[in-house]
Amino acid sequence: MGAFVIDSFAFSRAADQRDGVLPVAGLQRLTEDTANTFGELKWTLRGGADKFGHARLDLTVKGVVQLTCQRCLTPFDYTIDSASSLLLARDEQEVESIDAALDNDEVDVIVGSNAFNVIELIEDEALLALPLAPKHEECPDQATLDALKASARPSPFEALKNLKQ
Repeated sequence: MGAFVIDSFAFSRAADQRDGVLPVAGLQRLTEDTANTFGELKWTLRGGADKFGHARLDLTVKGVVQLTCQRCLTPFDYTIDSASSLLLARDEQEVESIDAALDNDEVDVIVGSNAFNVIELIEDEALLALPLAPKHEECPDQATLDALKASARPSPFEALKNLKQ
């Protein structure tokens, strides 16, 4: 997918806002973690400043992707509903300075630029919203698995355990 590039500092100063929809199929890193390329992500990016005057970007990303359940290995819908606030710094040194001064875990500080790729930022946000080990709340074939467990022969070691007593 092509890049959508902004000057992050000018965008913030102007308190600009953009939104759009990205197909999951166009986000290569995200598709590596999903079961397939179905779905789309709706996003909104707002510029502004925090109470200390630091340039700020507020990003929301929403959509449904399909992940593979780690228990039953079947795809399931996972809803991404993520919002983040990002303060912009000119370089890594300023990132550390702002981060230390704010001491706020709810706001991330990143290096801004005049060629800031918004699509990469959206993809990063979606990736951070994914669970490490995706699972259904309850797997759809759980009844079949329960029936198999109930009909399974007892372990021969179970008889040995009883002899020991």
